[in-house]
Amino acid sequence: MSIEFWTWNTPNGRKISAALEEMGLAYTVKPVNISKNEQFNPEFLKFSPNNRIPAIVDPDGPGGKPITVFESGAILIYLGAKTGKFWPADIRAQVPVLEWLMWQMAGFGPMPGQVHHFLMVENEQDRRYGLERYSKETRRLYGVADRRLAEVEFFAGDISIADFAILGWAWRHERHQVDLADFPNVKRWYETMMARPATRRGFEVALS
Repeated sequence: MSIEFWTWNTPNGRKISAALEEMGLAYTVKPVNISKNEQFNPEFLKFSPNNRIPAIVDPDGPGGKPITVFESGAILIYLGAKTGKFWPADIRAQVPVLEWLMWQMAGFGPMPGQVHHFLMVENEQDRRYGLERYSKETRRLYGVADRRLAEVEFFAGDISIADFAILGWAWRHERHQVDLADFPNVKRWYETMMARPATRRGFEVALS
């Protein structure tokens, strides 16, 4: 049975589509058109109470019973644990995966997301302040990533769910007004990830 993947064509949605493809899991896309506020539909709110995409329904959950999971980071951990792929069994090895996953969830997502927002603000004064503030923080985070990737090939050493999480937002670097040439280690990592056939499929599959 395939996993129901409730999503839209956003960075957080692309994290999961890339992971599903890389893990070789069967899934069915259930588009949630956020431009039409479909994330507020009662059917979706039953298993995504924060009215945010993505969310999944796995009919073959633990013990063979269905399970629902919302929040993209939680979904990645669940899928990694379910398949044993891109999620190490050793607790010590899990720590850097969790560190960089939480780094993405807390910063490298919310901050560039604010850049997206302020680019659309019509009032020049409001736009200028917000764009300056969040663009500066977004570039700082790219710098953090670049320094990390100067030391390792992937964020946790070996490729992991953390890479899929971060890739979903790095995919929007042009919209962040960031030139990856300014961050050569991120550029190398980004090109390596996007060259993976399964990851590429995850970014090409229709989500909307």
